[in-house]
Amino acid sequence: MTAEVLVAGSINADLVVSADRRPGAGETVLGGDTVLLPGGKGANTAVAASLLGAEVAMAGAVGDDANGRLLLGSLREAGVSVDLVRTVDRPTGAAYIVVTPDGENSILVSPGANSALEPSALDGAFDGVRVLVTSMEIPLPTVEHAVIAGAEAGARVLLNLSPVAKVSQRALAAVDVLLVNEHEAAWLLNSNNTDPRNLLELGPYSAVLTRGAEGALVVTADEVVEVPSPRVEAVDTTGAGDAFTGALAAALAEGSTLADAARLAVKVAAISVTRQGAQPSYPRAGEVD
Repeated sequence: MTAEVLVAGSINADLVVSADRRPGAGETVLGGDTVLLPGGKGANTAVAASLLGAEVAMAGAVGDDANGRLLLGSLREAGVSVDLVRTVDRPTGAAYIVVTPDGENSILVSPGANSALEPSALDGAFDGVRVLVTSMEIPLPTVEHAVIAGAEAGARVLLNLSPVAKVSQRALAAVDVLLVNEHEAAWLLNSNNTDPRNLLELGPYSAVLTRGAEGALVVTADEVVEVPSPRVEAVDTTGAGDAFTGALAAALAEGSTLADAARLAVKVAAISVTRQGAQPSYPRAGEVD
């Protein structure tokens, strides 16, 4: 298996319900019909990158069940190699998503099979890989192994540190691009000093801070570059961050600078929020311009 972009991450079935508002503690709220869609931070990232023309392989785990077969089919349909996806004796991961009329969402993730993705699943997986992308819906030891092994193999390592968690100094030092949103950055910096340049003090070579509708900041040792987002009317923000991640990885694999990759990524994420769902909302290369 060879690929320009290798994504090591989660593969989930998204169960999406629209509602006028999210329920509070102890409260029941009636919603619309449940829609079953392919998702997971890892799979979303892989699909987003593949639809933009990158050669992408997915490393992950699913259960031997209907959702697992659905998700593998969705990845293949998007052109993603699934040779490194393992079928394990756990239910396929699931995300329970409530979407309100303003396009915002609340998500509860049940990791299921994603929890069974072991570091050994990535042994020998980095041959020819230009960009490794990994995120935090899989076990932390697997993430850290992927980061370190990917860097040692010569890949540019893009760590989407979401959901935010404490990562070892050794792993952070191997990261080429640390990708976080404003909330994750505040957690990492203990909310005391939110200057994005302080993200580099954690160890990565560079960082990208996403800011939703405001776009992103690209942080290097030399400068902080502001990348504005196109103004759009949001319908569903589910998976927008993963669309950004996939587009960033695809552009980096083509040799773009980090700032130019972020300029593409904000456009892709902006398009995605104008459509329902995660993977079904992602544009192909010809739609972005």
